[in-house]
Amino acid sequence: MTADRSRGATSGTPLPDGAVAIPVDLGARSYDVLIGAGLLARANEFIGNRLGAAKCVIVTDENVAQRHLAPLETALQRLGRHAGTRILPPGEATKSFGALSSLCEWMLETGLERGGLVIALGGGVIGDLAGFAASIVRRGVGFVQIPTSLLAQVDSSVGGKTGINTPQGKNLVGTFHQPSLVLADTALLATLPAREFRAGYVEAAKFGLLGDAQFFGWLEQNYRAVLAHDPAALARLVGTSVAGKAAIVARDETETGDRMLLNLGHTFGHAVEAWAGYSQRLLHGEAVAIGICLAFELCTELGLIDAAIAQRVAAHFAAVGVPTHIADVPGAETPDAATLVKIMGQDKKVRDGKLTLILVRGIGKAFVSRDVSTETVHDFLARQLGDKSA
Repeated sequence: MTADRSRGATSGTPLPDGAVAIPVDLGARSYDVLIGAGLLARANEFIGNRLGAAKCVIVTDENVAQRHLAPLETALQRLGRHAGTRILPPGEATKSFGALSSLCEWMLETGLERGGLVIALGGGVIGDLAGFAASIVRRGVGFVQIPTSLLAQVDSSVGGKTGINTPQGKNLVGTFHQPSLVLADTALLATLPAREFRAGYVEAAKFGLLGDAQFFGWLEQNYRAVLAHDPAALARLVGTSVAGKAAIVARDETETGDRMLLNLGHTFGHAVEAWAGYSQRLLHGEAVAIGICLAFELCTELGLIDAAIAQRVAAHFAAVGVPTHIADVPGAETPDAATLVKIMGQDKKVRDGKLTLILVRGIGKAFVSRDVSTETVHDFLARQLGDKSA
């Protein structure tokens, strides 16, 4: 799938110089992901010209609101299209039943109609929660993603997955609800804390590791430019990731086949993230980095790849500055293998009690497997953790 530099013009609002439009082809529910610097300042134009003069509510978090809310809110108010703004606490803990219930009730109190729009201004947490609320309020209202984190721009804002976390695991309650438009303003990434930026980088690297060895090789050569926010490097990182995900989503919207590949490292990573309590101890992208390294290590033990390949992946993530082992998670305690396997058993991809793992036969050669027993995974994790009680 290639970027389209003309679609913005056909929708009545030319794209800024250097910006691209990447389509997500889903028939009548197709939409564009616009990528480039300066999109937020003109968000009201893109939304209005593409989606009509609908009333909008904005959902954001405290950190993003301080940096980016005012111009969007002011523009919508000036046009008489702003129905309200909800500012939530940042962090994974916000993706809860309590926050979802409160958000839905607030949306109804604003008078949001079925023809209205929910604008998610924030990272993956805000996008997942606001999208879930949009999917169930009045049995479904329109939804626009304005992702402000790298993780959200390269991954979570595209594809329509919404959800909340529970004590049993991450994103176990949710819906598929596609946005009507995604505005990925790469200039907003300059305000991200370095740790969050590095965590988001992991999700971009994942696309290379699961299906694009050339892209991963490019990352190994250019990650310093990406981390330095070089505009050209950043545009390639986001554009390549979005195009890769858009192509997979178009083939498998509801994750019954190819889309499972996007969970490379996530079965392990989500378990570690749940064990860490969805806290600042471990960001989502950091958990995925650990999970990817574990997946490659497991593939080494299964004889699918040479140890040098797993070492190459771990070395790259270490150079980027993200954790690569469970022992890297701050805190005195470490999990035991049984705890992690129990959490993994709640994974959404479990079928007939069998874990669904994304394994690899090399860089860019991922595949779905249900052939690895729970006992094998338990023993593998026990060795990784030095769990002498296993």
